[in-house]
Amino acid sequence: MVFSALYAIYFCPVIQKKNVMRAIAKILVLAAVLMGGPVALANGPFKSGVEKKIIHFEMEPVFLKRGQTVMMNLLNTSQGKVSLRVYDSQKRLVYNETVEGKLVVEKAFNFERAYEDQYTIVVSDIHGTYRETVEVK
Repeated sequence: MVFSALYAIYFCPVIQKKNVMRAIAKILVLAAVLMGGPVALANGPFKSGVEKKIIHFEMEPVFLKRGQTVMMNLLNTSQGKVSLRVYDSQKRLVYNETVEGKLVVEKAFNFERAYEDQYTIVVSDIHGTYRETVEVK
């Protein structure tokens, strides 16, 4: 109903002048405006720029045991200091390493030639301290 009223008011004088090309151009412009408006509004209000959502999560290290080898993998989102230590059953420090500035911290601990004992792998970062125990027989 609205479209036919607009057509009668806007286009009839043009067609009466027998300027068909101009009438077709105006019809196309009106159709583009009428069809493009709802499409633009369907996506919601226009937002300038990119929305930035910061996702914060804490990841614990993953320990994978294969035989006498323990593989450790940690996603270090802060890229801060990560301390890797190994202690024996008498709480003596067997291994110590500090890693800084890496996004992914990976380490394989091989206990194949270690003495029979119970070893504790300790991983510390800004989110906490994590432990894994290995029994060497």
